[in-house]
Amino acid sequence: MIWFDGGSGRLQGNGAGRGTHYRQIPAQLPVLPQREQGGPAGGGSESGTVGYPCRSGFPYPYSHSNANGNAADHNKLLRHGDPDGKHWVPAMADTPLRGYNGRHEWFWEPGDDDKAVYPLANLMDMYEKSVGRNATLIVGLTPNPDGLLPPGDVARLKELGQEIQRRFSTPLASVSGKAEALTLPLKGEKPVNYCIIQENIRNGQRVRAYRVEAKVNGGWVTVYKGSSIGHKRIQSFAPAKASALRLTEEKAAGTPEISSFSAFRVIDES
Repeated sequence: MIWFDGGSGRLQGNGAGRGTHYRQIPAQLPVLPQREQGGPAGGGSESGTVGYPCRSGFPYPYSHSNANGNAADHNKLLRHGDPDGKHWVPAMADTPLRGYNGRHEWFWEPGDDDKAVYPLANLMDMYEKSVGRNATLIVGLTPNPDGLLPPGDVARLKELGQEIQRRFSTPLASVSGKAEALTLPLKGEKPVNYCIIQENIRNGQRVRAYRVEAKVNGGWVTVYKGSSIGHKRIQSFAPAKASALRLTEEKAAGTPEISSFSAFRVIDES
């Protein structure tokens, strides 16, 4: 795969200084189909995070140069998407794995192995603020001169995968359904501090506003109010000892379709 970055310029040619445009490179490679590809609705910050709300709708086909006559509105759309957009353009959040301590390294450099790789806590924060906000997280990796990923980088990525599994692979309970409200019994009072909500995005992103409540001492207490769900919304809230959670869609475009509403007790060990 060749990624045509929006910041790419020209590659230097021969010694005479004649520049070669980078788009000429695919034509020199064997059997490489070329096609235009839509870009991200809310990506490009290179911080590994997106803002909230982050919706997958976009009002016109995306391109870096398509500001539709108003760059300010275009940039706002890049950050948050359009709930009524006709085009499905999911957001991307990218970051180099080696972006810690003021570094921002997309390529391997000597001496960075022990000081530039993000700690696990930073990566988990990115995960919750990208994947957990209806975006895709892309972590840039840096092969060394031997063509291998440095052992420390590999170890950190393994830790990230294990931590995601530890936190979110086993919910206390889950429910799904097509309804304006879903109740999630927890089989007795249990400590809970996270929920994950997912819409059936095959039929679009329908929810516009919602609230999550916890049943504490027999009464319902609102623990979070939000607007965007989409593919996945990971939300933490103040710990509560609850016998149930309830998800209520306060505003939606059509009948909400929740593919999963799950409760978790997460203890931060990162």
